[in-house]
Amino acid sequence: MLKNTSTQYGSIAISLHWIMAILIIGLLILGLYMTNLPIGLLKLKLYGWHKEYGLLVLALVIIRLMWRFINITPMLSLPSWEIIAARCTHWSFYLLMFALPVSGWMLSSAAGLPISFFGLFTLPDLVSANENLRMTMQLIHMWLAYAMIALLCLHIAASLKHHFINKDDILRRMLP
Repeated sequence: MLKNTSTQYGSIAISLHWIMAILIIGLLILGLYMTNLPIGLLKLKLYGWHKEYGLLVLALVIIRLMWRFINITPMLSLPSWEIIAARCTHWSFYLLMFALPVSGWMLSSAAGLPISFFGLFTLPDLVSANENLRMTMQLIHMWLAYAMIALLCLHIAASLKHHFINKDDILRRMLP
């Protein structure tokens, strides 16, 4: 089943969810790791990967949003406050999945560092090189990443609560 139904996510939505989850968690871990490295070839290489995979997340979130808009979303049989919390969490994820790569792109542009997409092409700068803007974008990018970490923890905790305590099908709907 490729498309979503009223009770289950389809294989495309499930694949996008898990591919993006792995990419985003990997990018967060890489981001935390590489920022503490001394300046050198390894750090530069990791920053390059971070940028490339960050752009991949940006492309995938656009695809994921388009897929979401042309498919139905499975119904939630939950109390209204949990439905509101779930919707707010999901839309916050979409906002962060867009804002984090764009802020990283702006950070790179402000630093005067081009971004290559896996060697296929180089993206244009979003802003001119500017040290004050670079420092601001670095803080914004960092705090957006912390917000993503907090939201991921909330999302995972809620999924596990539904699976192990409520014993409902919320988590199973997103499994292949």
